[in-house]
Amino acid sequence: MIDVIVIGAGASGLISSIYAAKNNKKVLLIEKNKDCGKKLLITGNGRCNYYNENQNIKYYHSNDYDFLPFIIKKQYLEEVKSFFEKIGIVPKIKDGYYYPYSNQATSIQTALIKEAKISGVDILLGEEVVKIEKKETFKVYTENHIFESKNIILATGSKAYPKTGSNGFGYDILKEFGHTIHPVLPALVSLKADTPYLKEWHGIRSDVKLALFENDKKIGEDVGEVQLTNYGISGICTFNLSGKVSLGLYQHKKEHININFLYPFSLENEEDFIIWMNKRNNKIQKRTISDLLDGILNYKLVNLMLKLSGIKNETYWDDLSEKLKKCLGRYLTSFHILIVGTNDFDASQTCTGGVSLKEIKQNMESKIIEGLYVTGELLDIYGDCGGYNLTIAWITGMIAGGSIK
Repeated sequence: MIDVIVIGAGASGLISSIYAAKNNKKVLLIEKNKDCGKKLLITGNGRCNYYNENQNIKYYHSNDYDFLPFIIKKQYLEEVKSFFEKIGIVPKIKDGYYYPYSNQATSIQTALIKEAKISGVDILLGEEVVKIEKKETFKVYTENHIFESKNIILATGSKAYPKTGSNGFGYDILKEFGHTIHPVLPALVSLKADTPYLKEWHGIRSDVKLALFENDKKIGEDVGEVQLTNYGISGICTFNLSGKVSLGLYQHKKEHININFLYPFSLENEEDFIIWMNKRNNKIQKRTISDLLDGILNYKLVNLMLKLSGIKNETYWDDLSEKLKKCLGRYLTSFHILIVGTNDFDASQTCTGGVSLKEIKQNMESKIIEGLYVTGELLDIYGDCGGYNLTIAWITGMIAGGSIK
């Protein structure tokens, strides 16, 4: 008989096994890959952005929002930082983002595996769980073994990045045990647009503000660098809105985004643009409209905006009609694009949806099945870019593992 079986050796699985081993004699961690923490190695572009100093509940999302304050609170946030210091990780902090000082995700992976082994966790690699049964105890069937335990921690991950082994198996198990699963959809992912000029702006990067509208009602906004692609838009500010887009499209709602290319200059509308351009035109003499904008925006973007506005590049600002000035201002401060889809799970960093938090206790135990604990991406919680999703993994893993005695 095993005290605790943890299924999935990703971020939440590793840390939950470590915490479980503090209070239990025998903890088994089962991973179908040949190594632990495979997804960790691709986070933060291989550097592993494992935490963020700028913590606020607004950076986290769920269908059961009232549950979040029980997880995202000072006590647990401080414990995350303390834990990584204790296992030897020295943070390199940039704009609130925490990376290992080595700038290598392998530092996090290696430290977690080492701590699990020191804590006495038995790790079984290359063994896929195929079935779980519950009578008086749990029986976990793998391809080659049958294990028995009083407690199970499910940490199998979502459907994001399936090449790392995340295939949604945990959702199937939870459904079999009677749990409700909110629709699992790509999040932190690029968006596909329906516009005729995508090839013309492909490759452009620009600092912007994005405003997301659902059925013409504004439901979110974010600022940062957008990447304009031949299929739509990408970049961190796009990712942070993508979960809402995924859910809205799933519910057959209309999704569109307005891009403000002049947000860094505090311009919000065409009136602001005209006042600003009048000043710029007076200050910089004998320049065409193209010249005046080239010093501000990518030349490909300038050419496209002028083309869409019906303005020739060699035209001077003073020669433009008020109507054309307003038209150009609208394109540059509120550029409308219709969103028709997202990239798939293999390009998404995480997922929206998961097991309903209404069916999970504050210690991460199922309210339906005694002894079944759920952590990480299986839960109906996801965070913005910047270490927030790993924060969820660390905290829920700590809570689950530490709750089993």
